[in-house]
Amino acid sequence: MSVSISIARPYAQAIFDLAKEDDAYDQWLEGLSMAAIVAEDEAVVALVADPAVSNDDLHALLVDICGESLPKGGDNFLKLLVQNDRVESLPGIAAQFAELVDSERRTVTADVVSAQQLTGEQRKDLLDALESRLGRTVSLVESIDESLMGGAIVRAGDLVIDGSASGRLGKLAAVLAR
Repeated sequence: MSVSISIARPYAQAIFDLAKEDDAYDQWLEGLSMAAIVAEDEAVVALVADPAVSNDDLHALLVDICGESLPKGGDNFLKLLVQNDRVESLPGIAAQFAELVDSERRTVTADVVSAQQLTGEQRKDLLDALESRLGRTVSLVESIDESLMGGAIVRAGDLVIDGSASGRLGKLAAVLAR
C-alpha cells in the first residue's frame, strides 16, 4: 500500500462510524471498493495529478463513475477526499474499512494459495482449523499457484502459514546452508 495507513485510518474510522449508525456496512464496502478501483486506474491517477483539472470536475467524474455503488453520503465523502487531495488514499481507506467491518462482525478473510484445487473435505478442515485458531468466522479466497509443487500458503490477517512444498524446501535449504 503506497499511501500511509495513518492517513487512511481516520477516514476509514469516520466512515465506519457513519455506516454503523445506519447499519450500512455492506453498502459502504461496495462503494469504497468501487471507488478504490477507480482511484487506481491510470487515467484517474493522471487526472488527480493534473493541476488543470478542477476539484469540482474531479469530484463529478468520480461520482459519475462510481454512481450506483455509492451509499448515502458517498458523494460527500468523495468530495471531502478531493478537497483534501486524498483520492489516492481510497484503496487504503477501503482496506482499513473492510478490516474494521471484519472486526465488528468477528469475521476474517483467509487467502489460500494452493498448488491445486482444494477438495471439499480439505476446505472444511482448513476452515474449521482457522476458525478454531482465530476465534472468528472465516471465509476463504482460493487461488492456484502450481509453482508451489504441493501444499498451500494461508494468509489471514497477521497470520501466515506456509505449508507449501516449495516453502518447506526453502526452509530445509536454509537449515542445510548453516
